[in-house]
Amino acid sequence: MIKGMTLIREVASDEALDRLSRLLLSLGFEEGKGWKQESSRGAAMLAPLGNLELVAGTIHDAPTILIEVFGLDAVHSAVEQWMQANYRSEEVALLLTRPEPTSWNSRLFRVKLRDGAVVGSGDGLELGFWQSENPLHNKPVAIEGDLSAAGMKFAIVTARWNAVITDRLLQGSLDALHRSGAARGDIEIVRVPGAWEVPSAARTLAETKRFDGIITLGCLIRGETAHYEAIYNEVARGIGQSQQDTGIPHAFGVLTCETLEQALDRAGIKAGNKGFEAAIAAIEMVSIQRKIRAEEGGR
Repeated sequence: MIKGMTLIREVASDEALDRLSRLLLSLGFEEGKGWKQESSRGAAMLAPLGNLELVAGTIHDAPTILIEVFGLDAVHSAVEQWMQANYRSEEVALLLTRPEPTSWNSRLFRVKLRDGAVVGSGDGLELGFWQSENPLHNKPVAIEGDLSAAGMKFAIVTARWNAVITDRLLQGSLDALHRSGAARGDIEIVRVPGAWEVPSAARTLAETKRFDGIITLGCLIRGETAHYEAIYNEVARGIGQSQQDTGIPHAFGVLTCETLEQALDRAGIKAGNKGFEAAIAAIEMVSIQRKIRAEEGGR
């Protein structure tokens, strides 16, 4: 039923309205549809997110309006420049504070607009610009995997074909697992002739139920394989089908490249190591599965 929320503040003059509008637009507000009547006019400032907060108790010295931002220090510099252009230097020191930590895990600075800028608000309109120190602030509640592999068992299926690439991918996967806390005894490596054989080995390992996750590694280069696309499609389908049928997470680390140079780049030369990325994805998916099952078990 609720569509939106509008906060209205009356300013003292057309000049004050224009000055304040220019400041807010420069900081990233989107200009909405304004309006004009014989006795008044208005300017709409749209923000991506609006919150209505209800408080029981007393909040001392709270700003009239709180504005959440990214890059608090850059916003402070912009506001300070605007204040210098519209107020005397000695006033700016009194009306604008520095960014400071709050008791609610954030940083905040305040700016007061006085000298008749706002009607009926005592000393004027006070804006509080703040930035949360919590990286998950305002994100939807979600189940997310942790990147700790302690206590997890993994199987790595790697193709011998294009070993100059797949060996690099394998080292990347092992590096990711060990860095994340996986014990050496909890990692089993299976080598198969080529990428075509990867899905079969992955499924056999998954069906044993001895492993929490399977990491699949291989390399297909178009220039060396005339039936490149047919092989790739079947490899991808087989790995995906194994994951769906067994319920064991399978991480896809099979490279499909036009040239050997591209494959080397994706195996740790320039564009990261796909083996490392696949192992990290496997760890996260195992963690997510465990959390989902734990949540279901607790109901």
